Amino acid sequence: MSSTTLQVGIFIFITALIAFLTYLKCRAAIRSTDHSVAADNKEVFLAGGGLTWIFVAGSITLTNLSTDQLVGMNGNQMLLVAWWEFAAVIGLIVLAKVFLPVYYKYECTTTTELLEKRYGDKHIRAVISVLFLLGNVGIFIPAMLYGGSKFMVTMFGIESTSIIFGVESSIIYIAIGFAITGAAYAVFGGLRAVAVSDAYSGVLLLTLGMAVVFLALKAINFDFSGIPAERLTLIGDNASAIPWHTLLTGMLFIQVFYWSTNQTITQRAMASPTVQEGQKGVYAAAIIRLLIVPAIIVIPGIVSYKLYGRIENDGAYGRIVGDVLPVWLSGAFAAAIAAAVLTSVNSILNASTALYVCDIHEKYASTEPNVRKLNAIITITIVLIGLALVPSYAKSSSIIETIQQMYGLLSMPILSAFLVCLVFDDVDSRAAIIAVVFGVVLYGILFRFAPIHYIHSMFVTLISCVVLSLSVSRFVFGTSPSLVARGS
Repeated sequence: MSSTTLQVGIFIFITALIAFLTYLKCRAAIRSTDHSVAADNKEVFLAGGGLTWIFVAGSITLTNLSTDQLVGMNGNQMLLVAWWEFAAVIGLIVLAKVFLPVYYKYECTTTTELLEKRYGDKHIRAVISVLFLLGNVGIFIPAMLYGGSKFMVTMFGIESTSIIFGVESSIIYIAIGFAITGAAYAVFGGLRAVAVSDAYSGVLLLTLGMAVVFLALKAINFDFSGIPAERLTLIGDNASAIPWHTLLTGMLFIQVFYWSTNQTITQRAMASPTVQEGQKGVYAAAIIRLLIVPAIIVIPGIVSYKLYGRIENDGAYGRIVGDVLPVWLSGAFAAAIAAAVLTSVNSILNASTALYVCDIHEKYASTEPNVRKLNAIITITIVLIGLALVPSYAKSSSIIETIQQMYGLLSMPILSAFLVCLVFDDVDSRAAIIAVVFGVVLYGILFRFAPIHYIHSMFVTLISCVVLSLSVSRFVFGTSPSLVARGS
């Protein structure tokens, strides 16, 4: 048997096994006999409220740990990017302690439903949902499809026979395969299938990811000598990707936004039978994030720098994995990476359809839609748009940095609306919407023209949005914003 045949065989077997185990678990789940719109929403988008803490932790971990993390962060070939993971622990704790109890208190299906209930206005819920959707469709879906496809091509040395829209044909074909499979999970299984497959795949990916770390270290005899000091430091200077002072400004709020308000992530913790069960899952995800993930997303890239020197266009991870893993394991690792891509893609698809169906369609088009049919239509539409945007990421020198920079347009303005509604009473929703729109424009100007790091620009944008929201509410709309009473 040739090595290629063995790799492909193992890849197909493991991929099919995960799908089969997911099917068995979902088939055994007790489903509601209530087929009202509310019940369908809860089943499709919140797994019927039946996710135990294990599946919450596994799904949160693998939804985030996709190729934009593995390929993009290792592609930087430096220790400094581990700060994204260390800071994420704080974001997860904020989710568990602050945001999650509020989501359960207000019985939210989407994170944006909290905005409607706190501001008393459906329009702000729809505005924020549209911004989330723009980020999912225009940034995350194409980035994940490109990153996963790029890894497969690099790891297996797949040659392309042609160029399609400026991208190697092999990358486009693999991206199409990822998109179709991810959409199938999201359409036919809803969040239940997404979360269960995440948990099973997470065990595989974390195990093999640590195996790659060990084998990479073994390849250099655990000797980091010869690697430039700036690639082994956690204290970034002003010219680095993460200057040390950005950790004191925008970094924390980026994490609060991503882990506590982002439907794609938070949805899993909102799908448990109780808030306590959801919190246990979030804490478990935080422990994984602190103890395991940093090594997986930086050490192989650093080792690749010693072995090969600087590798451009995020090719470091695929090359080091292809070199250090034995043939019999490379097929399994390909399956793990495929699972990471699929679970991230189908998670974003499920979250996006939840936002559209619950926040826009049911509020403005029809209060009694066919949820499952609408889910399928929106999923297919998003997949097609995401695939069309894949070529735009081929020119990026760093996937992860491109994502963070672009998402700054949306993240801090959105977070301002959540923080204001949690901390203050009697704020007019129109003021919050004005502040959000202002924030999008302000960040764009700061990013383009201000001589400061984009993470600082995010912090300035957030503070400006909060101040503007409170000021406009008081002086234009005549309300009297005040701090939320303790215990309310």
